[in-house]
Amino acid sequence: MSQIDHAPRTEAVPEVRLRWWTELPLLLLVYGAYSAGRLLARGDVGTAVGHGLAILRAEKAVHLNIEHPLNRLFTREPWLGVPADFWYASLHYVVTPAVLVWIFRHRAHLYRAARTWLMTSTLIGLIGFTLLPTCPPRLLSAGHGFVDTMAQYSSYGWWGGAASAPKGLGGMTNQYAAMPSLHVGWALWCGVMLWRNGRGPYAKALGVAYPLITTVVVMGTANHYFLDALAGAAVMGTGLLLTKPVTRLAERVRNRLDARAAVRPWTVPSLTRSSIVSGECQTSPGERIPRQRKAATPHDTGDGAPAPAR
Repeated sequence: MSQIDHAPRTEAVPEVRLRWWTELPLLLLVYGAYSAGRLLARGDVGTAVGHGLAILRAEKAVHLNIEHPLNRLFTREPWLGVPADFWYASLHYVVTPAVLVWIFRHRAHLYRAARTWLMTSTLIGLIGFTLLPTCPPRLLSAGHGFVDTMAQYSSYGWWGGAASAPKGLGGMTNQYAAMPSLHVGWALWCGVMLWRNGRGPYAKALGVAYPLITTVVVMGTANHYFLDALAGAAVMGTGLLLTKPVTRLAERVRNRLDARAAVRPWTVPSLTRSSIVSGECQTSPGERIPRQRKAATPHDTGDGAPAPAR
């Protein structure tokens, strides 16, 4: 925990003033790549179901099967199930950006390390979705004892039977991207940021409560297994360890791009006091616009005498 506590504070990054109009496109680009990659990472349904059942068996073998009692509780008690569904469907996309903006505005010296940690962990999670497509508990056959609470309470919200996707847009999400749980991973990131950098006991309490409640919610709604939640935390830990190397690499790349894009100053030839503008026209010292007078020569007077100096 000491690394999580102190890494964002000790990150040595060259002082560069941050601008929201450069940060926002970067974050949108990474999130867009993550979302597109998540869709492209759809695996075979049979393989995903097999992975889900293997996780369930592994949990039962070590007596970690806490998804069933939580799911039964949320299914039986709408006053728990409905708020949990709203929690799952919305806070993941609201709290994380809000914490990121708060750090950007009020803890700017920590922002770059915090943003890099979040983005690196998210991309690691995408690798997990690709290599290990996993069927969530809610999509297992009814014989395994899970109920999709979001489908059960869909009349209360905007979602349908495809997790938190709006009704009719289930095809726009990868429902077999359960391992690791980035709902838990992002919530853990938010919790660490609030605990380490928030002022007052309420901020610290929220930093503890938010990831814990999110972990309970993802299991009670049958969207994730307990091992998915552990994997989400492990992904965030790995992302934290890679934050410094990734930051240094990004800085080197940026410096190289800046060096290549550097434009040499334009060199303007200096004009002498007798510089010729065009033809035989010249300017006098201090003149801004040539009077286009003809330069005199010794033979221009016609009387044999040298022309007076001008």
